[in-house]
Amino acid sequence: MGGDYPLSGITGVILAGGRATRMGGVDKGWVTLDGRPLVAHVLAALRPQVATVLINANRNLDSYAELGCRVITDAQQGYPGPLAGLAAALAQAETPWVLTAPCDGPLVTTDLGPRLYHALMSAGAEVATVRDSERLHPVYALVPTWLRESVQDYLAAGERKLIGWLQTRRLAIADFSDQNGNFINLNTIEERDALALRLAGYHAQIGRKA
Repeated sequence: MGGDYPLSGITGVILAGGRATRMGGVDKGWVTLDGRPLVAHVLAALRPQVATVLINANRNLDSYAELGCRVITDAQQGYPGPLAGLAAALAQAETPWVLTAPCDGPLVTTDLGPRLYHALMSAGAEVATVRDSERLHPVYALVPTWLRESVQDYLAAGERKLIGWLQTRRLAIADFSDQNGNFINLNTIEERDALALRLAGYHAQIGRKA
C-alpha cells in the first residue's frame, strides 16, 4: 500500500444507517449478493486498508456486531443520512483518520484508502473524495478526526448533504476513472439483480480461463 500510507492511523467506517426507501425500507446491508450480505462484501474489501472498522447503523445492531466490528448509531433521530454517520464515526474513532464507504457499494476498490490519502497529501487538502469518469462519489471519503466539530456544526445548522460539507473544506478529488464499475451503489433490488448477473458472467469467464 506504499510505505507512507498510515494504515494504523485510519479507521474504516461502513455507512449502513440509511432508510433505503428505494429498496422498500429494508436494511440494505443485509441484502444478499453472490451469496453474502452487501455489508460483508464491503467489510472484506475495507479491512485490509485500515486499522479497525466501525459500522454505522440504526437497526439490526446485534447482527452487525456479529461481524466483529463495533457498531455506532447516529446521534440524530430519523435516519438523517451519511453525513450524520460520518459525524458519529468522527466522534467515536480513536485514530487520526476516518475512511468511509457505503454498505450498498459491494465492489469497494482495494486501493481506496491509499489513493484518497495520496490525493489529499499531494493537494495539501484537508479531506478527499472519489471521482470516476462520470461523477463524484462523496460517500467514499477520507476525513481527519480533528474536523469532527465542523461536521457537527454543519449538521446543527440544518444541513444534511455530505458533499455540501466536503466542499466547505479544502477538498482533494482522487481520480478513479480507471475503476468506474467499482463505485456502483445498489439502490433497488433490480440494480442488485443486474449486478448479480454481471458477476455471474465474470465468474463464468474466469472459470473458462482456469
